Amino acid sequence: MKMPSEIPESFFAPCGMNCMVCYVHLKEKKPCSGCLGDDQFKPDRCKACSIKNCAKEKGFTYCYECSDFPCKRINNLEKSYKKRYNTSLIENSKMVKERGIMAFQVEEQKKWKCSKCSGVISLHDKICSNCHNTI
Repeated sequence: MKMPSEIPESFFAPCGMNCMVCYVHLKEKKPCSGCLGDDQFKPDRCKACSIKNCAKEKGFTYCYECSDFPCKRINNLEKSYKKRYNTSLIENSKMVKERGIMAFQVEEQKKWKCSKCSGVISLHDKICSNCHNTI
C-alpha cells in the first residue's frame, strides 16, 4: 500500500494511534477505514475497543478531550506501545490537541513513508507494506 497524499481523520484513533500504520490495516486485502470510520472490514477487537467505546460513551471523539486523560487504560496502552514500539500515544494525542490533526498526519506521513518505494511502514513490525523492506 502506498502512502496516501492525505491520511483521513478517521485514522486517528481516540487513544492516539494512527491506524494508517497499523499492521492489521496494512496486511488486510480489504483494509478498514480507521478507528473512527465505519465498521466494515474492521477487526472485531477494534469494534469492541474499550478505549474507543469509553470516549464515545462520554461524548468525546478523542481521549485527550476528557478531564481524566491520561486514564488508567491509556497509561497501560502507553506503557505497552513505548516498550514494544518506541511510540507514545500520549504524545501523539498532545500534538493533535496543540497543533491539530492535519499537522499530526503530515508528520506521520513523513515518519512512516518508505524511502525506497513510498509505501506505508507498519508501526508494529517496521516492514513496508508495499516493498516489504524492513526499516
